[in-house]
Amino acid sequence: MTTLKPATELAAAANRPYPNDSAAYRQARTALLAEEIELRRHVERVAAQRRELPLGGEPPPYRFRDENGRTVGLDHLFGDHDTLVTYFWMYGPQRERPCPMCTAFLGALDVPVRDIAQKVAFAVLGRSPVARQLAFARERGWRNLRFYETVGDDFARDYRGLAPDGSEWPALDVWVRREGRVHHFWAPELAETADPGQDPRLAVDPTPLWNILDLTPAGRGSDWYPRLEY
Repeated sequence: MTTLKPATELAAAANRPYPNDSAAYRQARTALLAEEIELRRHVERVAAQRRELPLGGEPPPYRFRDENGRTVGLDHLFGDHDTLVTYFWMYGPQRERPCPMCTAFLGALDVPVRDIAQKVAFAVLGRSPVARQLAFARERGWRNLRFYETVGDDFARDYRGLAPDGSEWPALDVWVRREGRVHHFWAPELAETADPGQDPRLAVDPTPLWNILDLTPAGRGSDWYPRLEY
């Protein structure tokens, strides 16, 4: 096992001032850098622990409708891969427009999903007909995401995308296929664990919007959300 250097030692060695930095700034920035190194290491430890999860349960035989009108099973969404990532977005038939937060997340994935697809399959699931989902995708200029309609609401209810009162929630899930069988592998399960003053968020948050804002002095704030139009 590789012995890691202390984060404080690495931070001190990397301490190179930018033009006109004050001593107070460099001291605070170096202390923060040590914390960032520890955070990076913790993120990797959590990722390694996640990768070691045993197989989850086998899902019921849910059905989905693709853009050609074909009804397919979850296994079909894998394509040639043995890992599938699905994102259930809040765009049910009762909504006039999709959720802006879901839209921000998917918009950031439309280009890199071509790279993601080299390693795993990725599919967007919604309760609206595929034609309606695709119409919005084209409006936003998306070209690469694959959309499917959930047939019935069992999938959305079972995998925490549809509450008993009919309200929708986004749901990110990872599935694996082993020896011809599909298993649930991972989902965030963080919706009811938010700390005071925070919206539910993943660890690590996969949305570039929030990651960029978290780097700024004001942070992401607690009262601002993206909109579909500005």
